[in-house]
Amino acid sequence: MQDSVGQRTPVVERRYLWPFCLVTTLFLSWALAASLNDVLIRHFQSALDLTRGQSSLIQFAFYIGYFCAALPAGFVIRRSGYKSGILVGLVLYAAGALAFYPAAQARSYADFLAALYVIAFGLAFLETSANPYVAILGDPATGSARLNLAQSAYGLGAVAGPAIGGLLILSDVDHTRAELNELSPAAADAFRSAAAAAVQTPYLCIGIAVSILALAVALTRLPDIQRSSATGVSRSLFKVLRHPKLRWAIVAEFFYVGAQVGIWSFFIDFCKDVMPALKQQQIAYLLSASLATLIVGRFSGAFIQQRFDPARHLALYAVANILLCVTAVSTTGVVAIAALWCTTFFMSIMFPTIFALGVTDVGPDAELASSFLIMSIIGGALIPPGMGLLADRLGGVQHIMIVPAGCFVVCLLFALYCASPRIKT
Repeated sequence: MQDSVGQRTPVVERRYLWPFCLVTTLFLSWALAASLNDVLIRHFQSALDLTRGQSSLIQFAFYIGYFCAALPAGFVIRRSGYKSGILVGLVLYAAGALAFYPAAQARSYADFLAALYVIAFGLAFLETSANPYVAILGDPATGSARLNLAQSAYGLGAVAGPAIGGLLILSDVDHTRAELNELSPAAADAFRSAAAAAVQTPYLCIGIAVSILALAVALTRLPDIQRSSATGVSRSLFKVLRHPKLRWAIVAEFFYVGAQVGIWSFFIDFCKDVMPALKQQQIAYLLSASLATLIVGRFSGAFIQQRFDPARHLALYAVANILLCVTAVSTTGVVAIAALWCTTFFMSIMFPTIFALGVTDVGPDAELASSFLIMSIIGGALIPPGMGLLADRLGGVQHIMIVPAGCFVVCLLFALYCASPRIKT
């Protein structure tokens, strides 16, 4: 992208560099929380004696929190600013993480779900604030590239989650549910008590770290990016949905998040089904390595999209993931695992690119457009539990990966729509 004198516009302008870096740390923080859920789904099956369908309620509680918080977050931002939205989100995030400690003491699945809901409520404030803030923090022409660059930090958090889970939460003693049922009641209870307690230290550390981050944000002066007027909220709320590209983006984001969460949530179970000899800790590290490709994908995507149309970029990656999911379903062993492993790289640019395309040309109503896009994350609450129930019915998770393939088809259709020169914003 070039300015009037032929010079290339930087993705991040120097005057916005420190605010950009600080806000980018938020992407890492919420990625850590989301990726730890993939470990909890496997961990709670043994720690709390849950089925796959029951354990997938973790994602339901988490992403329903996003849905419920998105519009309140948008209203807070338009009345008080992006910084206020960020601070509210960090306080809620810290509170939910600290609530894991008493939940583990009680060994109550309901308490864990409530804590995850509070975390997600806070993360919705963070995402509703940070995504549009980064996208409009500079030249609109580089908004998609800038958001992909910021979302690279998401990859760091996503990598850290399974690694932390494999190291501190998952046990190297990989008991199946049937094996636990064969133990004496006292031995089984002792195992489950220790497994539940394993989440206390990691989430206590997360709560403290997020509190420190909130203090840093409170003490930093962030540039006051123009927001829409707080008057006429009800009228503007519906007005922003008149943009057809935004409506398409909401649908695409719903299915994308459902696919992403579904693949990552059941990756450990998928690998165990395809290659039973693998240990769950080994698979957690394998998942962490897969999520590392998010960093590569988003860094490269930020620069590719300076020269290549973001919509066409999205279309190419959607096609790749459709083919990889079909391969994961139709093959066995290392090939199937490798195919599913590779989907993460091609998912890397999808969320930020769909988001940036959706908020393009909505004018001063970016925060409300962002609210609706964050609400679409409810796809992560609905699609994975459905996959879990289907897995229980089929007796395995391999064939349920056809569901994400269908979700990526929707992303492809959105990309083709945006790439059409005849579309109206």
